[in-house]
Amino acid sequence: MAEISPLVINLIIFVLAIYVGYHVVWNVTPALHTPLMAVTNAISAIIIVGAMLAAALTETTLGKTMGVLAVALAAVNVFGGFLVTRRMLEMFKKKDKKPAGESK
Repeated sequence: MAEISPLVINLIIFVLAIYVGYHVVWNVTPALHTPLMAVTNAISAIIIVGAMLAAALTETTLGKTMGVLAVALAAVNVFGGFLVTRRMLEMFKKKDKKPAGESK
């Protein structure tokens, strides 16, 4: 029996992750979007740590460049995720209503 190439296995895992991720994100009810964003931010923070390790421990220039790029993109993702989460939580706050006789 022939051995399966690790590249093929990694490609299959990547395609399956895209498929599952697509269905998980698009089938989430609106009430769960804020907790999902919080989990996504936590995952991105883990990715930042892994990318820092990859950039620091790799000896090739390409590896260091890809690690730095991964850190930058994951940092943008975390920052954007916090902005979206904050905005979504603002939508659930009750607005202060002023009495009818008062004006600014």
